[in-house]
Amino acid sequence: MFDRIVAHLRAPVRIDPAFDERVMAEIATLPALTPVRPVAAWRRLAPLAGLAVAATALVLIARPAPSTRRLQFVVDAPQAATVSLVGDFNDWDAARTPMRLLRADGPVWSAVVPLAPGRYRYAFLVNGSRWLPDSAAPAGSDDGFGAPSSVVTVSGT
Repeated sequence: MFDRIVAHLRAPVRIDPAFDERVMAEIATLPALTPVRPVAAWRRLAPLAGLAVAATALVLIARPAPSTRRLQFVVDAPQAATVSLVGDFNDWDAARTPMRLLRADGPVWSAVVPLAPGRYRYAFLVNGSRWLPDSAAPAGSDDGFGAPSSVVTVSGT
């Protein structure tokens, strides 16, 4: 059955040579379109556009953006060559928040991340393959992927 389908799809398609003529004849019978004048339309809408810009500016002034807080994440990772902080705040992308070694004599890694108020799940990715939750934070809910995670809540004050 599969061979029949392939053979049918590979068969040459015959096109009626008069097809183009019939299409062009049909197009010729259509009524002419009135040209659009976008400049004239814009002039009619310009006062409304100005009003929309003013309303947007008023909303932005009346509602300030939520303030971010700088949080320091720290993990003790013996034998680690690299550690990354991954989470909801960086799309779980290990390349976006690499951690740095705080002390050469100890395996303590750190990263400082600005976060807006909210609740975030996160974890530490050690050597690009081992996921570690933060032992100093509440455990995150199971995401269905089996990797452990932690939760941090950033308040607005």
